[in-house]
Amino acid sequence: MRSSIRLLRDTDMETSLETPGLTTGNAGNTSFRVLGAISVSHLLNDMIQSLILAIYPILKGGFDLSFWQIGLITLTYQITASLLQPVVGLYTDPHPQPYSLPIGMGFSLAGLLLLSVAPSFYIILLAAALVGTGSSIFHPEASRVARIASGGQHGLAQSLFQVGGNLGSSLGPLLAAAVIVPYGQRSIAFFSLAALLAIIILVQIGKWYAHHQLRVHGKIGLHAVAAALPRSTVVFAVFVLLILLFSKTFYTASISSYLTFYLIKKFQISVQGAQIYLFAFLFAVAIGTMIGGPLGDRIGRKYVIWGSILGVAPFTLLLPYANLFWTVVLVVIIGSILAASFSAIVVYGHELIPGKVGMVSGLFFGLAFGLGGIGAAVLGHLADRTGIEFVYQVCSFLPLIGIIAALLPNLAPANRTAWRK
Repeated sequence: MRSSIRLLRDTDMETSLETPGLTTGNAGNTSFRVLGAISVSHLLNDMIQSLILAIYPILKGGFDLSFWQIGLITLTYQITASLLQPVVGLYTDPHPQPYSLPIGMGFSLAGLLLLSVAPSFYIILLAAALVGTGSSIFHPEASRVARIASGGQHGLAQSLFQVGGNLGSSLGPLLAAAVIVPYGQRSIAFFSLAALLAIIILVQIGKWYAHHQLRVHGKIGLHAVAAALPRSTVVFAVFVLLILLFSKTFYTASISSYLTFYLIKKFQISVQGAQIYLFAFLFAVAIGTMIGGPLGDRIGRKYVIWGSILGVAPFTLLLPYANLFWTVVLVVIIGSILAASFSAIVVYGHELIPGKVGMVSGLFFGLAFGLGGIGAAVLGHLADRTGIEFVYQVCSFLPLIGIIAALLPNLAPANRTAWRK
């Protein structure tokens, strides 16, 4: 991680990279050093977020919470992220804010420290809201940094950025099992060191980003040409993407928020054992994310979206009826296939609405958080009324919605963003 900081200070500062929204460019100009640093920052950011999900069994027992209250915690931190992210992106598209990245991480740091000493359910909600606010500031600008550093390989860059977040999410349950379960709520404060490290890295990224923005706007002065697709087609395509995102995030919420409870209830395994299985799912999500972006660069993002969401349906339909061994196998398969769609959705959105990288990134990251939060709350309420196993039977049908990806327009090169001096 120290190397990520040092690497931002070297000759990469002078590398000729594309401006936000640029879809053409030489792949040789891809700055893997910057992408690596922003991916590490994403890892640390999402690891902090995942700690909230991972300690649900501890909070449920310690504060005598219902599934509905557990869902409200998820809803609180994901709604604060989802409502603010598009607003942040819309503002930063014409007014980039390089140093908003470490500021956002500061909110997450405050939320983490508050969570470690929270005496009541309502203080837990406040801590979750602070973490959500930090994420809402981080994701739009960090996604823009990834696109700037892509050198034209937008799917690859988005996957590298997102895989850091997925790896961070997968580490949360392991760290919770190793540190927080044995040492209790106050040990959450130990992870403030991760937030401090992220702030140091993000300050360096902010310097690189500020230098690049000054050079681009002061010397090059590129202007975007509007996409060739009709407005009605763009609006319809965004509507389809939102439905697909609903399908993906609601199903993902059923696993990320309630897999531990499902395994404990159905198979009578320990909390720590359930956390390890949750790690397996989240790690599979990271692998799928890494595959989805480059695959979209090669075969087209529409086909990745379609195959990822609809293609996972046979496995989700089998999951509620599997034994423990096959449950773990199916969860890994589901995580890896389903995750491939998100990088493709984000970059497809960039190409659909050119010149609005921050707004589009904020919209889809924000909706992913918001829909995931709503899903956690709704599914938690359903679990309280009908049982956790019934939740998985209902959710198993959600990926069938992926069939509507066939309605997305094919974005030929002529319909993507063009740039001229």
